[in-house]
Amino acid sequence: MIHQTAIIDPGAEIYADVDIGPYSIIGKNVSIGSGTRIGAHVVITGKTSIGANNHIFHHVSLGEQPQDKKYADEPTTLEIGDGNVIREFCTFNTGTVQDKGKTVVGNRNWVMAYVHVAHDCAVGDDVILANCTQLAGHVEIGDFAMLGGFTGIHQFCRVGAHALTGVGSVVLSDVPPYVTCNGNSAKPYGINAEGLKRRGFTGESIRTIRQAYKVLYRSSLSLEEAKDKISQMVKDASELAILSDFLSSSLSRSIIR
Repeated sequence: MIHQTAIIDPGAEIYADVDIGPYSIIGKNVSIGSGTRIGAHVVITGKTSIGANNHIFHHVSLGEQPQDKKYADEPTTLEIGDGNVIREFCTFNTGTVQDKGKTVVGNRNWVMAYVHVAHDCAVGDDVILANCTQLAGHVEIGDFAMLGGFTGIHQFCRVGAHALTGVGSVVLSDVPPYVTCNGNSAKPYGINAEGLKRRGFTGESIRTIRQAYKVLYRSSLSLEEAKDKISQMVKDASELAILSDFLSSSLSRSIIR
């Protein structure tokens, strides 16, 4: 299962059924779980843990040092969960001690070619990152978010669960859950209704989310007043809880408006 040209450090912990392609390099502090497949010319280094049943395509770089001038060879980490697809030429870096010290990618994510996940990012589960999506340092991506090709996310920004960005979006502030955005800089354009339908949200739930969107973006309320009203709506609509919580914690850059 390991090609004869691959270079594997004896200190690496690799499950017996892992498939490693030609000319790939695996460092000594790497662990790889059962059923994971690794293509040709892949470099996995640093203190990197990879779970089970991932498919990592050719020419991927995982666990390299963060692109941060403050980095001084501290033992930071990259953690990748289970069932992810990581396509060609993706780069995921480890974290920095200035933040939580780790970069985390969850489970069942679909990561297309040339995606960059910088230091201290946190990517949730069931996320789609289309070709050439670029996440700067300290970015957080919620579960089921979908980022269109060539999307760029500014450092420290968050994209909420079930949100959607259009092709070429430049995100400079937080994108709340359920919201569709597009442009440079990205502006809100309604909710991700089609994505919600595909994930089994009922028509009533989608109407409730759309109503909350109108409170946030199309009413005469201030942002603080809109936050208060949505928090009250949660009592009768549990699907708005993640939106209310997200808005309450958007402190650094506020939200796209």
